[in-house]
Amino acid sequence: MRILLDENQLQAGVERLATEIDRFYGAQRPLTVIAVMTGSLVLFADLIRRLSMPQRVGVIQASSYRGGTESGKLEVNANMLIDVKDREVLLVDDIFDTGRTLDRLSGMIKELGAKSTKTAVLLHKHREHAVSLRPDFVAFEIPDEFVVGYGLDYMDMYRNLPYLAVLETHEIEATEHKSKQ
Repeated sequence: MRILLDENQLQAGVERLATEIDRFYGAQRPLTVIAVMTGSLVLFADLIRRLSMPQRVGVIQASSYRGGTESGKLEVNANMLIDVKDREVLLVDDIFDTGRTLDRLSGMIKELGAKSTKTAVLLHKHREHAVSLRPDFVAFEIPDEFVVGYGLDYMDMYRNLPYLAVLETHEIEATEHKSKQ
């Protein structure tokens, strides 16, 4: 594994992200902050503790990887989603890769009557995106490589790493082998 962002860099990036969001919304403007599970949970926990405005928090589950390194069909489970009608909503996701997840979830939140919907991501991957939507708040721009750690996984492993790392081809193969045992 090659470390792309260490713990200190990640924490500094989350601090910058929180400061930018605070500036946009202000300290008194209530905000509904929704984590896109599961990859954003580490970021989400760190981020909401740094935001100064009154917050309602919730989660929505979306998945398009299911064990591989390529994005597939997006599945959404909104059963745990809190009421967003007439609320200002911030969707927090781990990575903006193809863009399909945040595009679809933003549309869903708008259809549920949110007053406004903005998006925040830890990582914005430099690649061609499948949608016109771009995240409103970004902590880091990264190259088009498969990354793990700080909540991001490969085959449900590596989420616990306190840093962000590029998973090399031989490590992907070894992880696949271990998961089949």
